[in-house]
Amino acid sequence: VQLVESGGGLVRAGGSLRLSCAASGSIFSIRAMGWERQAPGKERELVAAISSGGSTYYANSVKGRFTISRDVAKNTLYLQMNSLKPEDTAMYYCAGSDYDSLPMDYWGKGTLVTVSS
Repeated sequence: VQLVESGGGLVRAGGSLRLSCAASGSIFSIRAMGWERQAPGKERELVAAISSGGSTYYANSVKGRFTISRDVAKNTLYLQMNSLKPEDTAMYYCAGSDYDSLPMDYWGKGTLVTVSS
């Protein structure tokens, strides 16, 4: 399984970005997918996840601002990020699991999101 993220960049506080993750390879095994992030000096955290059935999970810090979705036909995962805050600055990683549960089994190389104040 290969996961390739795109869509990161520099944005001002209050702005929006949409991250994309293209999956390829043995993707038939993937059930849950999600986005993790890691800010400098902090532990990696799960930001959002979506099950094979479409159930979603959001960390409290992004609830109401971020939306996770997946296009099965395009083998692509998305993260719409609105009302961005400087504390959202981090490397964002796409992740996938062979089960509809944690932990994740596959990760991309990440895309950097920087939110300026």
